[in-house]
Amino acid sequence: MSEDLSASSRIDSGEETNKLECFPYSVHHKDEGVCLLVRMGQHRILLDCGLKDISELVTGLKKSAKRGNSPQPADLVIVSHAHPDHSRGLLALHEAFPLLPIYASEVTSKLLPLNWQNQTKPEIPEFCQALPLRSPVEFKDGLVAELYPAGHLPGAVAILLTYTTQERSYKLLYTGDFFLSNSRLVEGLRLEELRGLDLDVLIIEGTYGTSRHPHRRNQENQLAERINRAIADRSSVLLLTAALGLGQELLMLLRSHHHFTGRDIDIWVDGSVATGCDAYLELLPHLPPSVQNFARHQPLFWDERVRPRVRRLQPEYRHTVGNTPCIVLTDSTTDLDEYCQLGMNSWLILSPEKTHIELNKAYPGQTSVESYLLAQHSDGPGTTQLIHNLRPQHVIFVHGSPGYLADLTSLEELQNRYHLHSPAGGTLVELPIGDTFLQPAAPETNYEGELTELGTVITITLPDAVTADPRWQQFGDTGLIEARWQGEELVLRGLSQRELLNQNSDRFIWSDVDCCCTCKHQRGQRCWNPASPLYNFKVTLEGYCPAFERLSDG
Repeated sequence: MSEDLSASSRIDSGEETNKLECFPYSVHHKDEGVCLLVRMGQHRILLDCGLKDISELVTGLKKSAKRGNSPQPADLVIVSHAHPDHSRGLLALHEAFPLLPIYASEVTSKLLPLNWQNQTKPEIPEFCQALPLRSPVEFKDGLVAELYPAGHLPGAVAILLTYTTQERSYKLLYTGDFFLSNSRLVEGLRLEELRGLDLDVLIIEGTYGTSRHPHRRNQENQLAERINRAIADRSSVLLLTAALGLGQELLMLLRSHHHFTGRDIDIWVDGSVATGCDAYLELLPHLPPSVQNFARHQPLFWDERVRPRVRRLQPEYRHTVGNTPCIVLTDSTTDLDEYCQLGMNSWLILSPEKTHIELNKAYPGQTSVESYLLAQHSDGPGTTQLIHNLRPQHVIFVHGSPGYLADLTSLEELQNRYHLHSPAGGTLVELPIGDTFLQPAAPETNYEGELTELGTVITITLPDAVTADPRWQQFGDTGLIEARWQGEELVLRGLSQRELLNQNSDRFIWSDVDCCCTCKHQRGQRCWNPASPLYNFKVTLEGYCPAFERLSDG
């Protein structure tokens, strides 16, 4: 990092008033959060501070300020939203630089304290200043910021920065985490508000890479159906979720879905998820009109009179949870042994897909672990749709695994139109703005290997270019790969730690079931049958559709 930090000093050299650069202190390739320092001319703007440890950031900013003969390490900080991976380092940053101004939307400024619930100080200082939505604010001569609702979470915003010189204006948009679709508690990002901005630089998240998701309502129905089956089998369900955003969306889904409305079921909400619910209640005037209307007729969350009953899990109830089928919502840091104990009824643990939640142990007998999808970020088509609507010269991808981001930068439809960047933390990105587009060379994506078949044994030899690729390292992180012939293709699938721990999973008994796992049109957990309503969608292996055709035994 030290060598790259010295490169960041160029952000403060003042060599050119029209220079645009981005120095990412962290891009959230794993769980380290997002923190970006942007230079527009002589102005320096810090976007988000999701670092767990800000020591390198403080060192870099101090060096940066010293080289630029500036009393402040940056001109200002703007926060996209209140999730920890974007904001948990802000309190430490404020303590290190008390005069550094920090801004966010009004809702985000109210939610930020949830990041420091274990803070020992009697009171967290109100260091964040609220900015209005859809209203340009001039911070410095020629530097204007404007916030647009980004979906994803109440208060989440995309940040538009405009820097104007005598020659021209430069525009940079940072999406933060965004979601184009409406969810139950948040309205999605509106493309029409951003279309026609004449953008130069777009910094965009790539959480889901090029994955394509079913419609939001289909995701909800699939999850509700899985929970309903578990309850019918006399199992209790433990939903692991983020404390803020997804937890509240799940609770509203369970309260209103037809599978559960009016049923004699207890829904227990535990830990920081319950605290997040309380925070939402304080923000009710900022939630969509449909949610405010719902709250006029019945409580938004806590309700023991209407079935299913929604209760905060108090200590005195813990010993009874799971004696009869119920649903528990809790955050990923909880000790699951508090629920999944020997001698109690069976449990289904549902963990969100594409997150860094790791269940690194096996649970007793009748406990099974599966994943679920209720997306809070836009998928691959949504990401490319936003890019094509904004048509910037440069696109910088952050917030996603290196493999998923590499999938995005490999898309020919993007390579032919934009300068694409996917930097690692500590790597300076220069952003020259010109009138012509120089098409970058396409990366090599075809590899040759060897496949030897001898009786029932198949040996696959992969080239170094594949085994050294971070996507392969993630694909085969357990060291075990499942291979299966499907027609003339040999399909490889990495076995996850979760599957290895959960040896009683349904995937081991699906051979006699008519489902996507045994359908000849399923490859790579995606449907390739044009006659199916699931065509080109990722499918759950236990799913089924009318176009099912069984794999031949041969």
